[in-house]
Amino acid sequence: MLSSTTARALRTRTIPLLARQPGLFASTQRLGATFAYRYVASSSANRSPHSELRTSTEGISEYIWHHPVYTDEQINGVKIMHRECKSWSDKVALTAVRVMRWCFDFATGYKHSADVASGKVDASSAQATQQFAMTPEKWLIRIIFLESIAGVPGMVGGACRHLRSLRVLKPDNGRLETLLSEAENERMHLLTFLEMRHPGWFMRTMIILGQGVFYNLFFASYLVSPRTCHRFVGFLEEEAVITYTRCIADLDAGKLPAWKDHPAPEIAKRYWGLGDDATLRDVFLVVRADEANHRHVNHSYANLGPDDPNPFREGELKTGLGEDVVAEMDMDREAGILKRGHARADLKDKGIGFEKNEMK
Repeated sequence: MLSSTTARALRTRTIPLLARQPGLFASTQRLGATFAYRYVASSSANRSPHSELRTSTEGISEYIWHHPVYTDEQINGVKIMHRECKSWSDKVALTAVRVMRWCFDFATGYKHSADVASGKVDASSAQATQQFAMTPEKWLIRIIFLESIAGVPGMVGGACRHLRSLRVLKPDNGRLETLLSEAENERMHLLTFLEMRHPGWFMRTMIILGQGVFYNLFFASYLVSPRTCHRFVGFLEEEAVITYTRCIADLDAGKLPAWKDHPAPEIAKRYWGLGDDATLRDVFLVVRADEANHRHVNHSYANLGPDDPNPFREGELKTGLGEDVVAEMDMDREAGILKRGHARADLKDKGIGFEKNEMK
């Protein structure tokens, strides 16, 4: 360690010398840049794979956050569920979702029959009108537009939680990270399907307008009632699970022959850890599992107070697939919160998560 007197002497003699000799100053800059480059290179070589900026095909880059890893049983066990409204704020959230769903269906030309999806009625028969025939092009338009909007709530919620933590000078109790990882997860859905279709100028314009309107409305709403906003997202994710379930049904029923045995995009294989022989159907299955996961998380957050700790441990998050898994997930959340000093009675009073009779 240099003494303060020695340091002042060095600054007094060295700085004027460098100022009088520009060549020496430039050489010193190059030397410093060389050391900096070598330091960054050596640091990058030893960097954790979880904090690494990985580059996918055609220059697309994505930061790999923690996200759930599902078993085959969980992926294939996702069910269409609906949480019944229990308060006026729940009704407001559900009404908003239904209005948004109608506008979204109209904008993307989405028309669908459950009988066509299940294969009971052929899409080309007289019993099924042309408006119910969802082609791969229509599916991609709907999915890309959906995912471009779906990444907004997590980012808005995370930003609001972050700013609140700064204002009240208290920790966020871990919910911030889950919301931001949810936003990143939805963005990865979007990047995956963009490998299959590149939107034109009209769709890009609609995405910009839709994102601008939705972001500001959701931000203002979150400032007023975070619980209502999380319930809204929970209901919205219920609709997303329905959409992907119908898309998978169309694929299984042979209504989308262009996607039969279609290989999964490389970005999807890396992100979800899919095998080399993974198909597009495998991608739809894991995306649907993600949406079921978000459905469960946001419905649970709607039952929590602003100062309650995050019941979902990052990197160990499970998805609400059915009654048995929901019950198991409730126990995990209880254990996680109890470790933070909360009593089991407080959990039951708050009604965290789904009760078995809440989902139909």
